Amino acid sequence: MYVSRLHAATVVISYIAPRKGIAIQGDWVKPAVTVLIDTYNHERFIEEAIVSVFEQDFPRSDVEIIVVDDGSTDRTAEIVAKSEPRVRLIHKANGGQASAFNAGIPEARGEIIAFLDGDDWWAPNKLSQVMQAMSVDPAVGIVGHGITIAHPGRLQQSHTLREGFRFQANTLEGARVFRSRKAFLGTSRMTIRTELLRRVGAVPERIAIQADEYLFTLAAAIATGQILPEPLTYYRVHDGNGFFTVTTDSRRERIKQQSLAVLARSLDERLAQSGIEPRVRAAITGITRSEADRLRLILDGGWPWETVKTEWDIYQVTAVNPTPWHRAFKAASLLLALAIPPKVYYGAQRKLTQSDLYFRARKRWLPVAGLAHVDDNWRAGP
Repeated sequence: MYVSRLHAATVVISYIAPRKGIAIQGDWVKPAVTVLIDTYNHERFIEEAIVSVFEQDFPRSDVEIIVVDDGSTDRTAEIVAKSEPRVRLIHKANGGQASAFNAGIPEARGEIIAFLDGDDWWAPNKLSQVMQAMSVDPAVGIVGHGITIAHPGRLQQSHTLREGFRFQANTLEGARVFRSRKAFLGTSRMTIRTELLRRVGAVPERIAIQADEYLFTLAAAIATGQILPEPLTYYRVHDGNGFFTVTTDSRRERIKQQSLAVLARSLDERLAQSGIEPRVRAAITGITRSEADRLRLILDGGWPWETVKTEWDIYQVTAVNPTPWHRAFKAASLLLALAIPPKVYYGAQRKLTQSDLYFRARKRWLPVAGLAHVDDNWRAGP
């Protein structure tokens, strides 16, 4: 059973109220958890995110809520302000997700910080579940969980973990387990002890998106990580997503490419400073570097051999026990990549994957193997 105030102490504060000249004495209770919501131009979604925190089956007095508005130009700040004083609103100039985290984390009073994006929302038992896990085992520094992706058209896709619920990314084996579980640790899923975040330090602010990966990667390398099987977060797919886009947008792809490149480089440097071996660092950051390279080739082109290397590196990590037919299909596609410029290859690939005929053919004759450690379920949403 969760213990109501993790290491929290009640202190009495005496002060002289300015202008009034009277002594006031009050009780100040350190919250068990700070909910940190980063948001930018989420006027359509931010209220649902905040309400999902209000409706948690967790003691209200143990929760601090901070919203960092990253320079929104719509009505986001106005909507958040309606929830004050229960919600603390921090305004800042637009600078990206890393800068929003850097503004909010030092302000948190809770011993644990649960992160939420302003366009997502939580299941009502999210906080009680993650706080219970952290209360039971002080060695656990970061907790993630299953996720439900809310697609356009009321379709919902739930990803939950079947096995490998605990790990630490400071060994080669741990790094391999970690990289196949990153989907359960992003913003709106990750909950991290504040002391651990202080050890991680500030996020490089050139990481405009996926700054969450900087935090959860270093946290999982320093301390034990745990994934809960329940899907406790709803990730909303919409036209303004920075990571999961529904339309092709070269400007967003450029921001994502630059962020991924900085992320991979910064993580490698910090992991090296923490004494993580080179091959372990490569196992952790290699896929991120390859994803940045792929976007660079899509946007700027390059040499055909770069396409082959990048795609093979990604395939080595993401392919789960591929059949001989899958390997043959991949080899054939890479032979084609050797013969044409990267921009042509990726342009053709994008058009092909958008073809309904191609999708049906792949599903029938060469289906993509599912992840053995993940359950994937589709359903109609409310």
